[in-house]
Amino acid sequence: MEKVLRGHHLLCVHGFRGMGYNDGFVAKMKEIVEDIRNEEKDFFIQVVADLDQACAACPNRGETRCEASANSNEHVLTLDENVIHHLGLKKGESYLKSELVALTAKRVVPDDLDILCKNCSWLAAGVCKEGMANLRKKYKIKK
Repeated sequence: MEKVLRGHHLLCVHGFRGMGYNDGFVAKMKEIVEDIRNEEKDFFIQVVADLDQACAACPNRGETRCEASANSNEHVLTLDENVIHHLGLKKGESYLKSELVALTAKRVVPDDLDILCKNCSWLAAGVCKEGMANLRKKYKIKK
């Protein structure tokens, strides 16, 4: 059961706390997050800088791009590129979920989100940095 996730969603899943654009998006994101957080499951994730399975339930999804605002597609693509580059991944490649989660824990500190997720509307909620801190703690990674 391979999943397709945009680069920045590789980080969002760790801070997700049930907030979202609408009930449909929240339900889809919750399903994705539960699979990623479930240590009993391992599967491949294709990493993209494009619409993904979470976007499928987003009310801002256009046919081929994010249409939340005039600049939203460029913004989310920048977030995707930032994360993909920071993690040393290749767009379009598939990786085991367990490897991606461990790599994220190792390479992303909470304060990195200020740069990687710059101008993301969810960053101010604080749950993203908290989620990243908890992930690093789980993997026993100190500063």
